[in-house]
Amino acid sequence: MEMNIALLPGDGIGPEVIAQAVKVVHAIGKKFGHTITFKEAITGAAAIDAVGHPYPEETHQVCLQSDAVLFGAIGDPRFDNDPSAKVRPEQGLLEMRKRLGLFSNVRPTFTFPSLVHKSPLKRERIEGTDLVFLRELTGGIYFGEPRGRNEQGTKAFDTCVYSVEEIERLARMGFEFAQKRRKLLTCVDKANVLATSRLWRETVQRLAPEYPDVTVEYEFVDAVAMRLIQWPKAYDVLITENLFGDILTDEASVISGSMGLMPSASLGENTKLFEPIHGSYPQAAGKDIANPLATVLSAAMMFEYAFELLDEAKAISDAVNLSLEKGVVTEDLAEGEVSYKTSEVGDWLAEQISNA
Repeated sequence: MEMNIALLPGDGIGPEVIAQAVKVVHAIGKKFGHTITFKEAITGAAAIDAVGHPYPEETHQVCLQSDAVLFGAIGDPRFDNDPSAKVRPEQGLLEMRKRLGLFSNVRPTFTFPSLVHKSPLKRERIEGTDLVFLRELTGGIYFGEPRGRNEQGTKAFDTCVYSVEEIERLARMGFEFAQKRRKLLTCVDKANVLATSRLWRETVQRLAPEYPDVTVEYEFVDAVAMRLIQWPKAYDVLITENLFGDILTDEASVISGSMGLMPSASLGENTKLFEPIHGSYPQAAGKDIANPLATVLSAAMMFEYAFELLDEAKAISDAVNLSLEKGVVTEDLAEGEVSYKTSEVGDWLAEQISNA
């Protein structure tokens, strides 16, 4: 198969972890006989510095003309620490999601047998956790209008807006995911307070009879925030709006023991995008110490969701699991033992795939 992949390294540790994913993808291509072409483009703070815009038109065209997008991370302290900044790296990510029609962020949460002890939660609570969030990405309070401040600057306002169409397309994807898994779907909302949440619940209730094999549960977001810590194994597929999903998926990521291990996919109307859930971690940039495994596992999701190549995805996942078992990990996971550089982990994974 021929694959054209847009490569968006981004900011901070993004270029370093993306470089390791590229090694792994090339190893997969060689092993399974695929022709893989990467085309790199800028986004985030790097793009602001270069052209003054966090998601340039040239980058957008590269993404549109590709079969998939492999994305690193964006963010820079220069902008984080300046509330008055008119242009921010994160605006590029939001624009990219909107213009590519990426309405669903798929974030799995699972445990690694060799790392269960690193989780802040008790082993018996998390062992065997296997859930997935579908977070709506292009609506809600992050995109709603009007937004801003009053003329005096003493009040600020953001507007949360959802349409039936936006909710329905994500909900249908959630039902379809549940049908392929344990057939349990949880709709996460705040329907006792928010009008938008009541529309979410009404829409999911209307669709539920079309999927009689799926059990549907409805929970308030605060209850889910507690149960994720108390009993994460109670969940299978969870669907929710943009803001709630942003918060809950970061909470869920610590179940595995490290945010540096969790991949994600953004799916929708056009090119699919794959990225680690961690940020740009600028303190580690250029030091060759960042954990690349989440980015590598995002490449595994790319083979599964963009190309439907399950054997290729499994080969990557198997290599990652073996690296954890054998302790071929960066310093954040080494626990005082021998640690490896970011680039060394990437080399080891690529070699393991080639020789397996």
